[in-house]
Amino acid sequence: MAKVSVVIPVYNMEKYLRQCLNSVAGQTLKDLEIICVNDGSTDSSKAILDEYAAKDSRFIIIDKPNSGYGHSMNCGFDKATGEYIGIVESDDYADPEMFEDLYREAKKYSLDIVKSGFYYYWSVPEEKNIEEKVGSKIMCSRVFCPVTDFRSRMEQADFFNIKPTIWSAIYRKDFIRENHIRFNETPGASFQDSSFNFKVMALAKRLKLTEKSYLHYRQDNEASSVNSPGKVFCVCDEYQEMERFLNEHLELKGKLEKIRTRIKYDSYIWNYERLAEPLQRQFLERASKEFGEDMKQGLLDKKLFPYYKWEYLMAILMVPEEYHKKRIAEKKGERYDIKWPEGEKPKRTVSGMIRAVLLCLKEHGFVYTARRIRSKIARR
Repeated sequence: MAKVSVVIPVYNMEKYLRQCLNSVAGQTLKDLEIICVNDGSTDSSKAILDEYAAKDSRFIIIDKPNSGYGHSMNCGFDKATGEYIGIVESDDYADPEMFEDLYREAKKYSLDIVKSGFYYYWSVPEEKNIEEKVGSKIMCSRVFCPVTDFRSRMEQADFFNIKPTIWSAIYRKDFIRENHIRFNETPGASFQDSSFNFKVMALAKRLKLTEKSYLHYRQDNEASSVNSPGKVFCVCDEYQEMERFLNEHLELKGKLEKIRTRIKYDSYIWNYERLAEPLQRQFLERASKEFGEDMKQGLLDKKLFPYYKWEYLMAILMVPEEYHKKRIAEKKGERYDIKWPEGEKPKRTVSGMIRAVLLCLKEHGFVYTARRIRSKIARR
């Protein structure tokens, strides 16, 4: 049995595939199983995979008709025999010590999951890496259960709201199997890392974050799903899958259903921002209806939102066209004040803002808090 099984989903990635495969084959942890799932590629990806498998017995090739990312990942996870399972996307690459360091940490603390930071990576017009840390120094110093060990709901919401970078972590195989954790297999869909990430975080009893970053997440691949405007509503499928999951795990539903709607807001705003203008209106209409249903069911908790996000959420609910006008104006560097129905403008409370800052200082320290404040101001 290998120490780590690395699953690499592949679909028409000949341009970047060798860099990815070299980075995994060259890991300082040699006891690896490298499972490459070819999802019906029509370029030379399959030939490249066969070439590597002929030279290195650690490579296992699964060749199947095109059926989508979620099915590919489930095939790879089902095939895995290692103690832990890692993921590397076929247009990304990993630093040589990634899996040795993560495996050592996982064994030392008997973890279900160990998760690291990553780098945003560009190869053109020149190579550039920007590090994205996964948590503060204080947060990375402890082992915790995401459902039970946070001192506040706001802090828990922030944790579940970290980017669903499923490839910057390793997962104990028996934890995955015992809990029957699967990827959503919606045909032709994207962003299927979102519901998987939610499930593993919800079910993990022992999780640890690390201060180091290892995985280089490519930003200049035009074929990436994040650059596909055709995937307008795929993110909605993921939040429906999270809802199904919570209905299946009633012991978690009361603790996490409001967390789900909180992180859904940020995911939907991210999706809205990446779309072209006509598609933005379509998506905003659906988002407004969904958040309206969430409000009726009592699933929108103001205490989990920074004041400005709550204000934007109310605008999407009540006056989505006004929200859209404001975002268009802001992109042009112009000011636009939302026209609210009489008496409906949300009130900002200074106490709420101060409470959030004090909590962050207590949990993470001054440096991390200052960085978060600067980041939130910049995103506004």
